[in-house]
Amino acid sequence: MIVVTTPTGQIGREVLDRLLALRLDAGGCAPAAGGANGATGIRVIVRDPARLPARVRENVEVVQGSHADPGALKEACEGADRMFWLVPPTPQAPSVAGHFRDFTEPLREVTGAAGVRRIVGVSTLGRGTAKNAGIISASLAMDEAIAEMDVHYRALCAPFLRENLLGQAALIRDAGLVALPGNGVLRTCATSDVAATAVRLLRDDSWTGFEDVPLAGPDDLSPEDMVRIVAEVLGRPLRLQPVDGARYRAMLLGAGASEDWARGAGDMMTALNEQGFYGAAQPATPDT
Repeated sequence: MIVVTTPTGQIGREVLDRLLALRLDAGGCAPAAGGANGATGIRVIVRDPARLPARVRENVEVVQGSHADPGALKEACEGADRMFWLVPPTPQAPSVAGHFRDFTEPLREVTGAAGVRRIVGVSTLGRGTAKNAGIISASLAMDEAIAEMDVHYRALCAPFLRENLLGQAALIRDAGLVALPGNGVLRTCATSDVAATAVRLLRDDSWTGFEDVPLAGPDDLSPEDMVRIVAEVLGRPLRLQPVDGARYRAMLLGAGASEDWARGAGDMMTALNEQGFYGAAQPATPDT
């Protein structure tokens, strides 16, 4: 049994869709890679089941609740042996560190007793190099807390997600600007890269221990290069709007984020600009 968290989120939804497609293509059971027996079912934990499409609700087990709730998480993990794990970004959370801790502590409490042996989680690049990086530091600390548990864990370490540019549609249209962090190379990946890798690992019971899985794309693009490409595709001139920590913090505060979340996001942006760890990452190998 595979447990999928955040099944209505950007990445979790795609993970779930891919798992369902594989299971249905295989006549109801998706075989695991490497000759394993495969997952016999899919269970999701979701706050509002009505947000799941009908075709999904008909083909998965649904546990209503948050995976930060030990009771709901225990119910979701009962009889399961593997899990897709993602802590949802919540800008209104009063504390960045507290937000990650509120999800991780129930996971540490529940999974060992429930029998979950393998966890595939969404994290970030920067381990060993990111310093005082706000939200990035909190995510990396989450990985290390999970690694101390009696489970096997793979941390999917993504850089800048290409889909983030979609949130700038109005800025691009109205002001001709693209807001990006970073100096030098800014590596990217797509949510489909994260989901595809997660599904491959969830279907494979041959891996053990704790490892990072870097998901950096192969293109050596700077922010200026990215703006140039977007401008060529749209057929209109665009300019780069560099985003520093102070600007990003103010923007999030204006959008209703908590003081600590805005500070953590600003620290993340400052670290990306000054430390360059997204650009220093090596491209993922083809079989990642």
